[in-house]
Amino acid sequence: MKTTPRIHLDAALGAGAEVELPREQAHYLTGVLRLSSGDPVSVFNTRDGEFLAYLTTVSKKQVSLRCERLVADVSPPPDIDYIFAPLKHARLDYVVQKATELGARRLRPVITQRTIAERVNLERMTANVIEAAEQCNLVFVPEVHEPLKLPKLLGEWEEGRALIYCDETAAIANPIVALKPLKAPAAVLIGPEGGFTIEEKAHLKSLPFVTAISLGPRIMRADTAAVAALTLMQACLGDWHHKS
Repeated sequence: MKTTPRIHLDAALGAGAEVELPREQAHYLTGVLRLSSGDPVSVFNTRDGEFLAYLTTVSKKQVSLRCERLVADVSPPPDIDYIFAPLKHARLDYVVQKATELGARRLRPVITQRTIAERVNLERMTANVIEAAEQCNLVFVPEVHEPLKLPKLLGEWEEGRALIYCDETAAIANPIVALKPLKAPAAVLIGPEGGFTIEEKAHLKSLPFVTAISLGPRIMRADTAAVAALTLMQACLGDWHHKS
């Protein structure tokens, strides 16, 4: 059974809408997948939802499609942000993709005292987020924010949003117990490879909206910690959570 390709489009979508595809997506559908006029394509964005569409014009100069019908409304995940000290290259690509798959609504880079990769390629991050959304059937694309330094991030914190950060010295050893009183909106903060400094930990612990959780006795790499923490967040207060 042939799978219908699925792509994200910035263009306005609606039943009957004709959309000319950007060069990269046109090449992917007709040059890589070898689709031709009349073939189905699933298209979506964060404003209009997901539509079944069909290719109409396929030529060297232009590839267009026509939206047939709405198949799914926009469906944002629970209001959980992923805040992280940037990593380098492939590991950053990996963690951005996994955060999208695990239902982060926003990706927010933060610069800490021990952050090594301070320059963040937001265009590359956005491309990875879109690719992950296409592949995991999201009818939503997480926002990608400009990097902020940690003190500025904390000083401008949104009222009513819980902030959870990973600390092996957390007072409550069981992270599920620590997360139980919380609910969305929330955010999870993952530090750099070298961890937070003593001063940063003291600052975090002094804030009333911050909760520390432990990820167990083993020291994890930052990308592993991100997956573990986001999994806990979804299980305890996200869209995997079901109250008995």
